[in-house]
Amino acid sequence: MESKVRTVAELVAERWGDHRPGLWCEERTLTHHDMAAGAAARAALLADLVPPGAGNIGVLLDNTPEYPLWLSAAALARTAVAGVNPTRRGPELARDVLHTECRLLITERAYEPLLKDLELPGVIRLSTDSEEYEALLAPYADARPDPSRATPGDRLLLYFTSGSTGAPKAAICSQGRLAAAGRSLADQFGVRADDVHYVCMPMFHGNAVIADWAPALVAGAGVALRRRFSASGFLGDVRRYGATYFTYVGRAIQYVLATEEREDDRDNPLRTGFGTEAGAVDAAAFERRFGVRLVEGYGSSEGGAAVQWSPGTPAGAVGRAGPGLVVLDPETWAECPAAVFDAAGRLLNGDEAIGELVNRAPNPFEGYWRNPEAERERRRWGSPGSSEAGSGGGWYWTGDLFCRDADGFLYFAGRADDRIRVDGENLAAAMIENILARYEGADAVAVYAVPDPVTGDQVMAALAGTFDPLTFAEFLLAQPDLGTKMAPRFVRVVDRMPVTATNKIHRALLRREGLHCTDRVWWRPPGESTYRPLTGNDTEKLEGPLAPTRGPSEVRRQGLEPRTR
Repeated sequence: MESKVRTVAELVAERWGDHRPGLWCEERTLTHHDMAAGAAARAALLADLVPPGAGNIGVLLDNTPEYPLWLSAAALARTAVAGVNPTRRGPELARDVLHTECRLLITERAYEPLLKDLELPGVIRLSTDSEEYEALLAPYADARPDPSRATPGDRLLLYFTSGSTGAPKAAICSQGRLAAAGRSLADQFGVRADDVHYVCMPMFHGNAVIADWAPALVAGAGVALRRRFSASGFLGDVRRYGATYFTYVGRAIQYVLATEEREDDRDNPLRTGFGTEAGAVDAAAFERRFGVRLVEGYGSSEGGAAVQWSPGTPAGAVGRAGPGLVVLDPETWAECPAAVFDAAGRLLNGDEAIGELVNRAPNPFEGYWRNPEAERERRRWGSPGSSEAGSGGGWYWTGDLFCRDADGFLYFAGRADDRIRVDGENLAAAMIENILARYEGADAVAVYAVPDPVTGDQVMAALAGTFDPLTFAEFLLAQPDLGTKMAPRFVRVVDRMPVTATNKIHRALLRREGLHCTDRVWWRPPGESTYRPLTGNDTEKLEGPLAPTRGPSEVRRQGLEPRTR
């Protein structure tokens, strides 16, 4: 095990002279040496275009070789890269670029229409598939990578947390933290120099860079890029490139499982998949079909808390709580009692056992770019209601709900916004989703709260797949771990689950639309066990004076401050 804190710049420079194939993308193959040389050329160009300390780089690209080349170049030049989300539009897109103080925006011609009418004063734009770009790089072709000036504390990544609203929240990741994360994952999964990491998640998101590209860079392994995630192209790519490892987030695994099954699906070189939110049902189905074990982990995008799976982890648990990780009541800051499960796996004391995961130990959270308010929300200490916060200290509040059993194993219960309160009882959306995912007709499931006309919430589920009201009602009655308050009052049947740019379910949109959507909604009247179509008259009676959206007042009523992710 290495004890020295490395820099990403050092890792890039170490590949100089390594003429093994190091990167594949579509029909293009580059050696590790090609990548190091290309990074050096771009670092030299960057130094001439943007003087050191004068600003950051924005990268608005699909997963092409230019993305890791510019990440590597930024490390050599001691500059930070802001990953720009291509699904953003207009003022929001401009705000992301300007907020992160980008002086150079690296893009491609396909995204030029998004930038056409944006006011980005002082920002140089370069399209990587243009003749101008090639001409600019040409004079630097003989540059060699020099990592000597880089330090572990140099900022390298500015990546926006998914689903952020209000003021931009760009989490900071230094060279030292990224290199350390890569080393930790390379050790955990035994990554070797002859491995190939398949990067199919978008590189503007932390998952692809931190959990896929960084461990490959540390181990000297190869990287195969998919321009954009494709479920139908997944297995073909894995075989074509000889991929042994990949990462995923959100619904990606569901999409792969939805492709046509073939007898030779297990004929593939994959060894491990690592990610979040696959769910126990889909993870088991993936292993049966492809012969590949998925390792579910938990890690906040900001690096403030992480939970690792280990042998002996109970079904449904993420892993054992490490030093400093506790589940606290967000109102009193008291530690929540241990979770108690019955023989069927039903959580018996969710109202008191579910709380927010907090890291009270020193942690690598490095803050947000130019957003002290968001930092105060994440890093707090003192006493309930205290606004104390600052760099270099404080407990890290994840904004995620968990419960912890008597043996110290942690169970994910959803985001703070996902807590549902029915008849005075707190329910965890993630736990209900795990149960509903067993329904034979369900391709994807999301559970969320809609306001109750009197007080608290009602449970609503969005279901993609085949829905039959009778068989669904029978299914619910047959689930031993479905509590009496957990059965959905409403079921929205969708053709395809709405997702964010990182394939996570767009829960904010589902909550916002509530019963007011264009999809068919079924409901179960109080005291009944069967579902019937929801009509406009039903909606008016159910909602009364309540608005269709759930605002901060409802969240605060549950003892939680509203959070964004």
